[in-house]
Amino acid sequence: MEDVLYEVESGLAWVTINRPERLNAFRGRTIDELIRAFKMAWSDRSVGVVALTGAGDRAFCSGGDQKQRQETGDYGPTETGIFEVETLHRTIRDIPKPVIAAVNGVAIGGGHVLHVLCDITIAAEHATFGQAGPRVGSFDAGFGTAYLARILGEKRAREVWYLCRRYSAETMERWGLVNAVVPGAELRAEVRRWADEILEKSPTALRVLKHSFNADSESIAGIGSLGFDTLDVFVKTDEAREGVQAFTERRKPDFSGYR
Repeated sequence: MEDVLYEVESGLAWVTINRPERLNAFRGRTIDELIRAFKMAWSDRSVGVVALTGAGDRAFCSGGDQKQRQETGDYGPTETGIFEVETLHRTIRDIPKPVIAAVNGVAIGGGHVLHVLCDITIAAEHATFGQAGPRVGSFDAGFGTAYLARILGEKRAREVWYLCRRYSAETMERWGLVNAVVPGAELRAEVRRWADEILEKSPTALRVLKHSFNADSESIAGIGSLGFDTLDVFVKTDEAREGVQAFTERRKPDFSGYR
């Protein structure tokens, strides 16, 4: 794999987005490789816990690669010809093993959605969180919104999406979106400690519990499919292109003409 690193240590599989030069933003290939890595962990009986993180100490994941989107109009080539981010979301939820997000820096946009989907989030003190969709002409109308509202409540979730502010790890821990905050140098060791506690538990019980938790929010999947189909149409419009162009030109977008 080119964009993703995969390693297993004593029952814990580490899945690392390895594009630090792009703040671990994902392109089509990255999504394909993330799905492959999670399925490798799924099929490996020696793995009981999966940790998702980003390379370096600046970013967990900064979402979709907007420079790629500006260059080619999409997120680049994929194995199937389909940008399968929705499949990745399903895989993180469906893998019958707990998934820990080790947030080692910015978790923004689509990267923020990835950590929301994980079962547990442990963050470095310097990590920052937030959404970017309405700023760059994009959105996640599925788990990124409805499931976020389950965790934060409607008012907070709407604030996160409508304002696209940045939030500290401490704030997100207080709001209930982060389980623990530790110094950056201790993040990997803390994830190891949590994983070891989980690995002591019955894997069958954990599998059933994860499916039980998911069942309560499974109806969001249908809304998500509708949302991604709509997004596929929206990103081809001038309004969406204004968001991407403004991002690459490092200026505020002007959406006034689309109201």
